[in-house]
Amino acid sequence: MNLTPEEIQQYSRQIILPNFDVLAQERLKNANVLIVGAGGLGCPVAQYLVAAGIGNIGIMDADIVSISNLQRQVVFTHDDIGKAKVQVIKDKLSRLNPYIAIHAIPEYLNEKNAITHISKYDIVCDCTDNFTARYLVNDACVLAHKPFVSASILRYEGQLSVFNHQTKINYRDVFPEPPTEVQNCAEAGVLGVLCGIMGSMQANEVIKIATQIGESLEGKLWCFNVLNNSIQTFKIQASGITITELKSVSTEACSNTNETNIKEIDVHEFQYWKTSQVAFQLIDVREKWEYDMVNLGGELIPLSHLLENKNKIDTHKKVVVLCKSGVRSRKAVELLNLVGIHSIYSLKGGILAYINEIDNTLIRY
Repeated sequence: MNLTPEEIQQYSRQIILPNFDVLAQERLKNANVLIVGAGGLGCPVAQYLVAAGIGNIGIMDADIVSISNLQRQVVFTHDDIGKAKVQVIKDKLSRLNPYIAIHAIPEYLNEKNAITHISKYDIVCDCTDNFTARYLVNDACVLAHKPFVSASILRYEGQLSVFNHQTKINYRDVFPEPPTEVQNCAEAGVLGVLCGIMGSMQANEVIKIATQIGESLEGKLWCFNVLNNSIQTFKIQASGITITELKSVSTEACSNTNETNIKEIDVHEFQYWKTSQVAFQLIDVREKWEYDMVNLGGELIPLSHLLENKNKIDTHKKVVVLCKSGVRSRKAVELLNLVGIHSIYSLKGGILAYINEIDNTLIRY
């Protein structure tokens, strides 16, 4: 597909690069890239791939913009809060580059739609923020014979690699099974500029694959610490794992809690307890700043101080523990079980699930 004079003018600064030229730009125009996840990584990836001239881009995510996104997802503004992320990205970036096609896919990737969507594209960008999605992207790309660029970010550190391209090394060669402990940005936090750095690096890998120039990170795991600017690169060895079908990886499988001892209550049953005057104690194990921002009442005991305040737990009542998304509350239940307190439940999905399913007037952070 030939470039128009207007396109040559828009992309002129990269066309004049040594070893790039018009041929590389035409390869970008002919490329089809799927971005899975429209968050901290997906936003900069989309911005730079659109600007670079990738001809056909799909952006897949069912999430909506919330105020807590704005610290790192800089394509969004306050005016976009409550809107579908993928539609906002499509509308804004179409104005940046009118010569390409952007497709908004307002769905989460799952076992039923993964192969269908991934098979339509040449390259996949894994911009997800949880292990369930990462394993799904990996396995679907392996089965569909598609290369993918994977990045992850947490706190002050990022990781990046290219999988299933020429060597066929895949994500399970790094992590054969889900890690035993899971935290995401919602629980552990992330420095906003790290998203931009890692997302830009991720877009760079896509451009190298699409244009067939440079050396990709396939077979290597590139790690960056934004606090001390340290960079480490590790060689990845093929493990011989064979993927023959999409495997279900539950969020709970990645938890560091003992499944047999964890009791949970969903937000609907919890709401019934509240409105039916069921006798129970509510313990909030988030930090004080989170509690001050939005809470459901109950007593604030941050997870780090839980055991030293275990005497505040009413062992004569049922106890519900909540946090932001259900990770810390599950850990709290495990800790309290270990000291002999058993009539205790973790609120499944945390206060975010309560806001999404019961009361969307509360602040979502």
